[in-house]
Formats: sequence, structure tokens, C-alpha cells
Amino acid sequence: MAGFTGKLKGERIYLYENLSWHRSRGVKIVDVIKPFIAGRVCVFIDAANILYSQQSLGWRVDYKKLKEYFTGECNLSGIYFFTGKVGDNKKQNSFLKKLADLGYKIKAKEVKRIKISENNYEWKGNLDVELTISVLANLENFDTLILMSGDSDFASLLDEVKIHKKRVLVMSTKGHVAKELLDRAKYINLKKLKSVISLEEQKIPPPKQGEV
Repeated sequence: MAGFTGKLKGERIYLYENLSWHRSRGVKIVDVIKPFIAGRVCVFIDAANILYSQQSLGWRVDYKKLKEYFTGECNLSGIYFFTGKVGDNKKQNSFLKKLADLGYKIKAKEVKRIKISENNYEWKGNLDVELTISVLANLENFDTLILMSGDSDFASLLDEVKIHKKRVLVMSTKGHVAKELLDRAKYINLKKLKSVISLEEQKIPPPKQGEV
């Protein structure tokens, strides 16, 4: 811990105490990514893919805990969040601001409403190109790429990153990760990290008599 001061030191002490709590209960967390990373690490998050993963897992990612996990487990040089944006959605804007305050670099693009038939529309907000460009623009800033997505469209990107002698990890969940990515990168199932990155949902107590 030598060399860390102020807020950063406090965050790391908090995280290691948190991980120690899980270790004491037999939860193997620390070695999930450590054996497969080296040097500086950049994380790129495909929000749409993670949304679908959460639906399958039955729990949501706490992005504060996720950032703390990466900060404690590796030399994190950047963490990026790519998402479609729906107009002036106050709830979404508030969420994105919180991520930015936590240190996430936000890349958002307005979703498009596309008419596919009479009275039938589809919302499209694909940021695959933006994510790819950002990864390639940051090649000199990382030694290990962690891609939080299972989209097969990123197969060629992983090939290019590996040409530059970088390590690549893919984090997603069963049913949402393409074989093309599994063939190219070390796969980490988000399920293994539930105990340290899941959002603790607030339970709303039932109303008392006379409050309904």
C-alpha cells in the first residue's frame, strides 16, 4: 500500500477489507481476473449487452462496486461506458452523471426510432463502432483489455488488439457471449463476481394499516 495517499489510499483500504470479508467466508474472488491480466488495464463496457446479461442473471451490477473491484484487482488506467441515450431522460442522465463522478468515461449516443412496419417501430442505439474506435485510440494506454460484452461484432477488434501483443479478457454471461469471442479471449462469467459487484436492492416494507 506504500505510495498511496489521501482518497485513493482510503478507497483501496476499503476495497481490500471488503474482499477480505468475502475470503473469510470461503468466497474465492481475488483470483478471478488476476491470473489473466498484466500491466495497465482498460475496461470497455457495452451497456446494452450487460443489460441483457443482468436480465438472465436475475441481479443488477452496482457500478460503484464494479469500479472498486477493478481498482483493487489491477492497475486500472481507464474504464469506459458505452450506452444509447433516450432524449432528455432525467433518470438516465442522473445515472450517467453518477458514473462520471465515479470516474467512468461516458460515451453516449441518441437512440433512433426506426419504422419497420405500420405502427411498429424499433429503437436502435448501437455503439459498436464508437467502442471499437475508442479501444484502438487507447492502444498505447493499456496492456490488458477487458471487454464487458459478448457481441460477436467485436471479434475482429480482439484480433487487432492481440496483434499489438495485448492481453484480452471478455466479461459477460452464459447465453450472451458469442463463440467468436470465446475463441479469442479468456472468458470471465459475471456470475462469479456476484458477491462483490451486485447491487443490493432496497426492500420496501409493506404499508402499515391505515397507510393505504
